[in-house]
Amino acid sequence: MERYAASPVTVQKALRTLVAQGAVETRPGVGTFVRAVRTARPHDYGWQTAALGPRPAPGRPLPRAQHPAPNDAVALHSGYPDRELLPERLVRAALARAARGDAAVTRSPAAGLPGLQAWFAAELGAATPVGVAPPAPGDVVVFPGSQSSLGITFRALVGAGRPLLVESPTYWGALLAAERVGVEVVPVPSGPHGPDPAALARAFEQTGARAFYAQPHFANPTGARWSTGLADEVLRLVRRHGAYLIEDDWAHDFGIDQDVVPLAARDDAGHVVYLRSLTKSVSPALRVAGLVARGPARERILAGAQAESMYVSGLLQVAALDVVTQPAWRTHVRGLRQQLAARRDLLAGALREHVPQARVEVPPGGLNLWVRLPDTTDLPRLVRDCEKAGVVVAAGDEWFPAEPTGAYLRLGYAGPDPGAFPAGARVLAEALGRQEVR
Repeated sequence: MERYAASPVTVQKALRTLVAQGAVETRPGVGTFVRAVRTARPHDYGWQTAALGPRPAPGRPLPRAQHPAPNDAVALHSGYPDRELLPERLVRAALARAARGDAAVTRSPAAGLPGLQAWFAAELGAATPVGVAPPAPGDVVVFPGSQSSLGITFRALVGAGRPLLVESPTYWGALLAAERVGVEVVPVPSGPHGPDPAALARAFEQTGARAFYAQPHFANPTGARWSTGLADEVLRLVRRHGAYLIEDDWAHDFGIDQDVVPLAARDDAGHVVYLRSLTKSVSPALRVAGLVARGPARERILAGAQAESMYVSGLLQVAALDVVTQPAWRTHVRGLRQQLAARRDLLAGALREHVPQARVEVPPGGLNLWVRLPDTTDLPRLVRDCEKAGVVVAAGDEWFPAEPTGAYLRLGYAGPDPGAFPAGARVLAEALGRQEVR
């Protein structure tokens, strides 16, 4: 402290860091000592070659949307909202209150805390029309984020080696989850307004599939929102084929021009398995999602959840429930709609001005634009050139379960620094221009 004019707090933080790194050892009442330096010797891991066997076929790599970007880059690749779009004060206060309660030291029920189950059921029940039985809290299973629920649901309802229909393109995480549990993915063409019902009907008939994974509202990556007519047709198809619709309502809180009315609200026969996550709308640190399923399907999914993770942290559940039941939560969601609209229109306008050769579909909600580029675009080169110029973008290839049907970019408008969108669009235009000249 005397030598470097540092405060006691700074010195204590430095010591804790060194202890965590194993560089020093603190002995209460004795002092702090530098640990002896141990010379690292080379290890022989050759025995693992026989134990592991041949290397498996390369799986689906982690998409670029999950890669961190340099601090000074224009980050158009991420699918997560910027910190300023989150209810940060509500989250911090909720975590502090949860830490003072019993949830900090107790185990939660396998299916989730009753209060949080009731909230997820009530949210879906509020959209249930007359004549349809709303879900009960006991129909809900709480998961540590939607990603873990997808693999468990695919395994429980489909099974390894059996077909699962998916929109093409679709959420890369669903494709990764299906691959990890050995499910056979069957692509169904989907565009800016949703899947082709005729193609979906053929896929059901040709494959005998008993499940269809879809995002009816503000789909990732296309931003598509199904019309009422398409939703009715899909529900009719799954009922006729005795199948499940796995409805991923990831963007429930990100409606801009339109509100979300889940398809699950119109089904009480157990055909729709409904998934809603709070991870992106509340906080990435609160990985909490609710799955609503009825009948034996719910019991199979719950059994899979117990086998994989036993239960979800009660601390996170209590905090999440605290946030979404505060009056300020509704105020936040209303303000979020306006902020997302401004960001979406700013990015779309910049692309129209600087990249006129791109086709931009402006979605009624969600967090990103799905941008079609000329067929001659060298997409890998474009991504590299943009990154060299300080703009990080995500190639659309990662969202296709089969060969891409064109050159696409998924550009997020919910990331940091929307003021840099015009500059990012100019970089994209310059990179495309160099390809055209060549």
